[in-house]
Amino acid sequence: MRDAEADINVARAAKIDTATLSDALDRHGVAGQCHRIKPLDSAFRLAGRAYTLRYGPAGKPPGTVGDYIDDVPRGAVVVLDNSGREDATVWGDILTEIAHRRGIAGTIIDGICRDVSLCLSLGYPVFSRGHWMRTGKDRVQVEATQVPVNIGNARVCPGDLLRGDADGIVVIPAVFEERVLASAEEIEATEARIREAVRGGLRLDQAREQFRYHHLQSRST
Repeated sequence: MRDAEADINVARAAKIDTATLSDALDRHGVAGQCHRIKPLDSAFRLAGRAYTLRYGPAGKPPGTVGDYIDDVPRGAVVVLDNSGREDATVWGDILTEIAHRRGIAGTIIDGICRDVSLCLSLGYPVFSRGHWMRTGKDRVQVEATQVPVNIGNARVCPGDLLRGDADGIVVIPAVFEERVLASAEEIEATEARIREAVRGGLRLDQAREQFRYHHLQSRST
């Protein structure tokens, strides 16, 4: 995984909202919008590269829910695929405290978390399907680390670029990274010009036509 502090594309993604990145993903035909994965607090923001884990039902004897946190690089995003389960957590207050102290960028869960109050008080970003107090111990176990996972019907591979805000999470696969970021920056700049033109008295339809707004929504070849 790259050094997050020197990762220019993480910094670029952090400046763009997920709605704009979603439009850019659509433009390139990439299904990178993580369905139903939302922040515990609408003020939460994150940008970073994925450190992934995949969970499965616990065996007998059960495996561990995971003592991986000390291996996660500073600035990375912990990405936990628990198959969307809402009856057992895979993230709680001990992990939140350590992740926050280590400078991890945030946590994304296709499933649920618990101990929400600490996330909120520390301002540590957690995005999930929801929260509930029931432990995952003896119910789920880590199947694999640093493998491709499924988060809200979007594929996330280790090192993929992730961005989260009040609207949810998007993932930008490495092979599309430069193209998606460039398109998102173009969309953002064009929308700023449209707003400025409308503030100056131009009709919205005229401003959109002038700046070829609908072209921005077209699929790139």
